[in-house]
Amino acid sequence: MQHGMTVRELGTILGVWAHPDDEAYLSAALMAEARDAGQSVVVATATDGELGGDGPVAEQRRLEVIESLAAVGVTDHRWLGFRDGQCAEVPPATGARAVAALLEEVRPDTVITFGPDGMTGHPDHVAVSGWVQRSWLADGCRALLLHATLTDSFHRRWGLLSERTGVWMPGARPPSVPDSEVSVRVRATGRTARRKLIALEAHASQTTALREAVGEETYVRWWSEETFVRAPSGLEGAA
Repeated sequence: MQHGMTVRELGTILGVWAHPDDEAYLSAALMAEARDAGQSVVVATATDGELGGDGPVAEQRRLEVIESLAAVGVTDHRWLGFRDGQCAEVPPATGARAVAALLEEVRPDTVITFGPDGMTGHPDHVAVSGWVQRSWLADGCRALLLHATLTDSFHRRWGLLSERTGVWMPGARPPSVPDSEVSVRVRATGRTARRKLIALEAHASQTTALREAVGEETYVRWWSEETFVRAPSGLEGAA
């Protein structure tokens, strides 16, 4: 492992995501361990995910994310107020200003978000990653910026299931890094695994069908490992 940073070394954490449930899939275990260690964790969500179902789903998803975060001890949540499915159309400077305001207020030691691949390839994810990168560079890279990623070993074990269940956007190439390049790895086991499952279950409008399709035991093991890599600080990483 490259440096093998522990969660305790991350200090105050700011997570910036596109939709309710992104934070649970990609960082619930990390957040749970950080809160258990007494660290501050703030989560910001760019949209309320109003396109994620039929009917008044936005209101439901706004409630779901609060319940989900409570399961891992996080009570500080912010909405950035952008429209679901339209983040890619937002001028990058506008999105970056919203993130910059968070950086100024929260002064995190560590920021976590999607990599430039957007994890699943969703355009909203890609846009949010770019906003964070832009504001982080403008802030002088004062915080550690970590990108959520997946490892070669994850794909060897779960690649077929991921493809069969349609996790990735059509044509997307999900991230895959050698396990040796991971900067932070959190394995959800025991109490942390149970809390991550509760956090995911809280996003019932998004997770129930998938959880029931693959079975709870498989579902928990599938998303039990969270991995992050350091973002490049060079200008070539700017959005």
